[in-house]
Amino acid sequence: MFFSNKKIILPENTQGNWHEDFIIHLASIIRPRIYVELGLYHCDLFNKMIPFVDQLIGVDINPEVGKYMQKSQKTKFVCSDTNTYHKHITKTPITINMLFIDAHHSKESVLEDFEHFFPFVADQGIILLHDGYPKNKKYSSQGYCGDAFIAIEKLSKKTDQYEMTTIPIHPGLTICRKRTKHLPWK
Repeated sequence: MFFSNKKIILPENTQGNWHEDFIIHLASIIRPRIYVELGLYHCDLFNKMIPFVDQLIGVDINPEVGKYMQKSQKTKFVCSDTNTYHKHITKTPITINMLFIDAHHSKESVLEDFEHFFPFVADQGIILLHDGYPKNKKYSSQGYCGDAFIAIEKLSKKTDQYEMTTIPIHPGLTICRKRTKHLPWK
């Protein structure tokens, strides 16, 4: 990252899945009790979160994804779409301390997942949204980040129950803190 007197100039060549290292570091500090990841791909991030979380729930529609998950008493694979899993936790509620939304990269899906799972996130809980800062138009297509960035723009305008910011490095990571008040002890 280079600084000028007018603006921050971000690097074009940010490599790999930098967001995973960021999320892991965040979890190592926060130590969430329950972590839910919507959209697992090959469980790379999910498996790296195990040392820092008491209970991990991974949701993915692809049954093959379960074979990538490290099996432990702390981990649970849910082979489901996010709507079906939402219906399940509506019947048997959980309190989520950290939620990672990365299942489908469409504006509609991101908004729906946020709205469905927000009530289950604890006060002061963290919601992470991926793919909200594609570096150019090519990366806003369905095979990459999709139009998730439109959902981020829309959610950023409704801030009475949460605050959010996007790290402006491709593919983007938006951090949202649910809060009823800024300092819970005040």
